[in-house]
This record gives sequence, C-alpha cells and structure tokens, in this order.
Amino acid sequence: MPKTVGIVVFPGTNCEFDVAEAVEKVGGKYKFIFHSQTDLTDVDSIVIAGGFAHGDYLRPGAIARFSPIMEAVEEFAQSQKTVVGICNGFQVLTEAGLLPGALQKNAGLTFLCQSAVLNVTSTNTPFTSKLKLNSKVKLYINHFSGNYTCNDQTLNELKKNDRIILTYENNPNGSTENIAGICNENRNIIGLMPHPERAISDFLDSRDGLNFFNSLIQ
Repeated sequence: MPKTVGIVVFPGTNCEFDVAEAVEKVGGKYKFIFHSQTDLTDVDSIVIAGGFAHGDYLRPGAIARFSPIMEAVEEFAQSQKTVVGICNGFQVLTEAGLLPGALQKNAGLTFLCQSAVLNVTSTNTPFTSKLKLNSKVKLYINHFSGNYTCNDQTLNELKKNDRIILTYENNPNGSTENIAGICNENRNIIGLMPHPERAISDFLDSRDGLNFFNSLIQ
C-alpha cells in the first residue's frame, strides 16, 4: 500500500502542490492538512511545505509555531515518525524548538531565488537514505531568511553526531559552516532550506530532488 504524506498548509504556504507532485512521482499518496487541524492518524510522515506562513510577520515561522497543528506534529515526531520542514517549514521547526538554531536574514539582506549545488553530508535520515554520501545535488533556493545560525555548543553537537545532512558548495546566504540542512538527535525530524520538490523534472534542469522523496516513501 502506498505511504501517505501529510502536507501541512498554513495561510501563506505556497509550495504544497509542488510537494504533492513530488510525492506522487515516487509512488506515494498525499493529504493536505490545514494548520487548524490536529488529527494525523492517517498519515505516515509529515512535510511542512515552504512559503510565507502568516506572511512571515514578526519572524518567519514565529506565528505558525503556535498553530494547533504544531502540537500534533510534535506528538507525531515523538512516536519516531518522520517530519520534514522545507524552507519556511525549516524555519517553523526551529521556532517550535523541534530543531536547534535559527534562520536569520541572508548575508547582504538579499532575497535569493536561484539554483544551488549541495553536498550530501549524511544519508542516515529518512529523507536522505536514497542519496549517495558525499555526492553533489542541484536543488533550488527561494528565501530571504535562510542564513542558518547556532551557538558553538550546538554546532559541535551537530558535527559530532552526523546531524548536518546538506551543505552549500558555494554558500549563498552566510549560513554557519555552509549548513543547508540538519536533523534532530533521533534523526526523524529534518529541516532544509533548499527545495527538493522543485528539482523533480528535466524542465528545471534537475531531477535530483526525487531521491529525497524516494527516501521518504520507501
């Protein structure tokens, strides 16, 4: 039976249909879950899609973290099921305290919308298991606050425990240690700024995103 991915939608989310297409391309099913809902019993994993939740007022993800769905997402993750936050979803996960660190404004205070080459630095997560360790993938970024930052203790823990999953080949936004994606200690909560769901066809000159969703489904 195909696995079902729950795609969380906040007011301002704009990448939910891209994620849905990616899930279907690898043989999965999807279900949109509005931020006011709390029932996650019929989904196998969760993706918090990109966009501008609640208009990114205050800080990106700062309002979304208080939505009813986030308490359900935390309980879902505590049962060792997979939660993935992409771009704005990554910001929401850090604001909710489900991932360490924070996403601040890009170096140069410039909105970035471009391709990016990423180094795969860990395949030991449910979202990167089908990737090849130390390989390079071409994805796309679309953010103003993608500059990942954390204190030295957190950085040391991330590095020591293989929790940095993606790094930028050429850092576009000033992120600490070129970090583009991380996971939690239990490896089932994953956050990344690049959009794998936008690299699933030759139309955009990259299909490298498909293996992320293959990992999630299989």
